[in-house]
Amino acid sequence: MALPAEKERYTFADILTWKESGRIEIINGEAVMMALPSRIHQKISFEIGRQIGNYLEGKKCEVYPAPFGVRLFERDGDAPDDVDTLVEPDISVICDKNKLDKHGCKGAPDMVIEILSPSTVRHDRFVKLALYQRAGVREYWIVEPETKTVQVYTLESGILQPRAFYGPEDVAKVNVLNGCFIELSKVFDE
Repeated sequence: MALPAEKERYTFADILTWKESGRIEIINGEAVMMALPSRIHQKISFEIGRQIGNYLEGKKCEVYPAPFGVRLFERDGDAPDDVDTLVEPDISVICDKNKLDKHGCKGAPDMVIEILSPSTVRHDRFVKLALYQRAGVREYWIVEPETKTVQVYTLESGILQPRAFYGPEDVAKVNVLNGCFIELSKVFDE
C-alpha cells in the first residue's frame, strides 16, 4: 500500500482518514511501512497469545494481537493531530481498561511482545526498545524465530533491562502477570 499523501509529518489523525490502513506505524511523525508477517511469525504470535489469553481468562488484564494500534505517548485531552507515534506490537497486554478505546490503546501497555522478521531486527531491537522504554512499558519480549529464543526485558528505574533469555525448551516467566508462564516448546514446535 502506498501512503495516501506524501507529508513531512504524519499523525494519528492521518491514519483515521485512510481508507486502507495497511501495516503502517508512525514514529515521531514518520510513517514506517511494515512487511506482511510470515506464516511462522503468525503461528508463534498465535501460540504466545493463546497461552497468555488462557491465563488471563477471568482476570482484569487483556491480550491483543496485531494489528492493534498503540498510541504510546497519547495523554488525556490530546487531539489526533497531537499524536505522532502509533505502533502495532505483535502482542500487547493491557491491565488498565482506562487505556483502551475504540481505536486501541492510549498509553503504554503493561507488556509488549515483538516477533523478529529479517526486515524488523534493527527496528525491534533498537527503535522500538527505546520507544517502549520511554513510554514506560513494564515488560518487553523480543522473540527470535530463527534461533527459537526469547529475550525478556523489564523496566527497572526507567530503563528496560535484560532480565532473562530463554531457549526453545524452556518455560518463560511473564513478570508482569503473577503466575503466568509460557511453554516455549509449544511456541517453537517446528
